[in-house]
Amino acid sequence: MARMTMIEAIRNAHDLAMGADDKVVVFGEDVGYFGGVFRCTAGLQKKYGASRCFDAPINESGIVGAAIGMTAYGLKPVVEIQFADYVYPAYDQIVSEAARMRHRSAGQFTCPMVIRMPTGGGIFGGQTHSQSPEALFTHVSGLKVVVPSNPRDAKGLLLAAIEDPDPVIFLEPKRLYNGPFNGHHDQPVAPWKSHPLGEVDEGYFTVPLGKAEIRREGSAVTILAYGTMVYVAEAAVEETGIDAEIIDLRTLLPLDIDTITTSVKKTGRCVIIHEATKTSGFGAELSAQVQEACFYHLEAPITRVAGWDTPYPHAQEWAYFPGPERLKRALLAVMEG
Repeated sequence: MARMTMIEAIRNAHDLAMGADDKVVVFGEDVGYFGGVFRCTAGLQKKYGASRCFDAPINESGIVGAAIGMTAYGLKPVVEIQFADYVYPAYDQIVSEAARMRHRSAGQFTCPMVIRMPTGGGIFGGQTHSQSPEALFTHVSGLKVVVPSNPRDAKGLLLAAIEDPDPVIFLEPKRLYNGPFNGHHDQPVAPWKSHPLGEVDEGYFTVPLGKAEIRREGSAVTILAYGTMVYVAEAAVEETGIDAEIIDLRTLLPLDIDTITTSVKKTGRCVIIHEATKTSGFGAELSAQVQEACFYHLEAPITRVAGWDTPYPHAQEWAYFPGPERLKRALLAVMEG
């Protein structure tokens, strides 16, 4: 076992995948020589050569379009979009081509590609470097959508995504790259080296897609979270003393609805937290599925805590960020319901 940051775990996953299968290629803006803006691919070009890890032009539709073509020729591209906010020019390629490949070819072709992108706020990135667009992809049949919350899961989920025969959107909460973040921006951030989930097996392993993880068992209320919000949930529970069960979804599509409904039927209450805007955010889908499956078990309305329906502000970042105080208020209200 080794101590790794999420950046190091992602880099290690790339390395192991490329070493195990010469069909795996890695590219994107500044991904090769520079090693990526967050250094998630540092050293790969030197080790595997410029034909397997290389820089692409600043053209997201071109990056994804080229990767789709590579899959038709039997390659397994892992591409990086420098920030999730920049993915929109490639959205047509993802939705109309990558996601449809298996279906439109009647199964003759698949599209084994991974699209990695840093997501979320908490780093003063402003409105064009802080977005959380996961709901745009969970709506699309043919895609899988993954959001890891820690180094161990990041490595195992990325290796599973690379093995998967269909396109996977892999969203990396950039606020978690170097350590867990509990939402208290005025407190020191603990590094991954001091956190149990910073301990990562150095060998090749996978974490199955479509399987959630219960991060904390409890009996009073179920909290559904993913990415950075897992640690916000832990902080809020510790500060309120409420016996909450915290579920880290890990994969949004396919969704582990069985783990969710088993928990909600036990607790009778459900609070959903995510960083993306509230209207039509993924929390709305979660709320609908919980309501349909657990209606007769609910003792209070399902509550969502999310980003506001505005562009992500720079000057007022912590007013936008769904921190522990907002979640604590929601938990107390649900417990009184």
